[in-house]
Amino acid sequence: MAKRLNGAALDDLPTQIVRPGYDRSKVTSGIVHLGVGAFHRAHQAVYTDTVLPRHPRWGIVAASLRSPDTRDALEPQDGFYTLSVRSREGEALRVIGSIARVIVAPEAIEDLLGVMSDPRIRIVSLTVTEKGYCHDPATGELNETHPDVIHDLSNSTRPRSAPGFIVEALRRRRSAGVPPFTVMSCDNLPSNGRTVKRVLTRYAKLLDPDLGAFIENEVSFPSTMVDRIVPATTDEDRARIGRALGMDDAWPVITEPFTQWVIEDDFRQGRPAWEEAGAEFVSDVEPYEHMKLRLLNGSHSTLAYLGYLAGYETVADTMADSAFVRLIEGLMDEEVTPTLHMPPGANLDAYKRALVERFKNPALKHRTWQIAMDGSQKLPQRLLGTVRDRLSKNASIDRLALGVAAWMRYVTGFDEKHAPIDVRDPMAQRLRNLADAAEGDPERLAQKLFGIREIFGDDLPADPCFTHSVTTALARLYMDGARHTVGKLISASS
Repeated sequence: MAKRLNGAALDDLPTQIVRPGYDRSKVTSGIVHLGVGAFHRAHQAVYTDTVLPRHPRWGIVAASLRSPDTRDALEPQDGFYTLSVRSREGEALRVIGSIARVIVAPEAIEDLLGVMSDPRIRIVSLTVTEKGYCHDPATGELNETHPDVIHDLSNSTRPRSAPGFIVEALRRRRSAGVPPFTVMSCDNLPSNGRTVKRVLTRYAKLLDPDLGAFIENEVSFPSTMVDRIVPATTDEDRARIGRALGMDDAWPVITEPFTQWVIEDDFRQGRPAWEEAGAEFVSDVEPYEHMKLRLLNGSHSTLAYLGYLAGYETVADTMADSAFVRLIEGLMDEEVTPTLHMPPGANLDAYKRALVERFKNPALKHRTWQIAMDGSQKLPQRLLGTVRDRLSKNASIDRLALGVAAWMRYVTGFDEKHAPIDVRDPMAQRLRNLADAAEGDPERLAQKLFGIREIFGDDLPADPCFTHSVTTALARLYMDGARHTVGKLISASS
């Protein structure tokens, strides 16, 4: 049996492998993180790992709200795992040790609530994806008809959802006279701190108006902007990294050299010195959030849907097609940038140039199918906010509309060669039913999908500029296919 990465095996790693610069036995946990996916392990956990040698009170207890897979992979490894940073120049490996423990919430509800209620925990952070907040993406309000919300309101001490766990832990701390922890979302939500505060406050008020008022007035919710591309780990990645380590790592994470974290400095119970690891603390995150959501995430989703339909497996494959490069450059320059209002010193041109190079990175096998997941939750933040700003100025939305139309074509569940698409989305069945009812007619499909208020709200379906632009783009995708449609749009805008 091959040797497994764990605490006892760190000294046996090759000398070129960077390992934690601290004694894990002297680290105590000050953070609970909900949603221990690859992104957290390639981003916030790395920043924390960097500062632990000087600030050992900030270790992480991570929790999965659904699957035991990460716990099962990391528990035999004492929580250690490998970070692989890949670029054109090669691969750099580093072992991360900031996650001391992983809890699987459905198996250990009381255990997780007990840890979150511990006075030593001063921050609860989240990467549960947009759908994990049980909110309406079009309005940012709590979805009071969400099955998990209905369950948790009736079983508040046995919660399923992230809002349910956080509010119950805050209730217990309040009852025990323990100061509340800071709640820090690291997900792609608009004004994520304010959005999560609104969702949690409403949920708490439905349970107990006094508890809701306490959370509204006493809990801090700093907004954040996180930026790093983290593709899914493959068996090939595991094998390659295992050879380099000389031992097995069941779940390494793969990422790019670029990383960014912008945080509002509002932590009433203290925080790690993440600025020592490169994080930037600001008074207002919103300009940076819009920059990232609209330039990176909006471009990423547009590339994912169009690239998948065009037959490209990865973003880098898509960006090897010069027409797609020109599409994304035009989207960023002509339609997104005019909606951004950055503080002095922010260099948008440099950021956009860096984005194009990041998207082209052939060492990152970031699958278009992976990025295309959960589009019903992502579209309002990544594309539709920009659309609304452009429409308010009577400005063109041709490229944005094509991205929305590509999503519509994708969620029908069949690609341009009539092969099935594995659509992963909370609304997948609803989307498929609407697509089936449209019977392949792009105008009917668009009209049916416009009717999903949770995505498009009430305003966009009533705006003929929006509906005409998207319907026209969708008809072209059906008639000409993604590659030819992109080519024609590029030619027309030259």
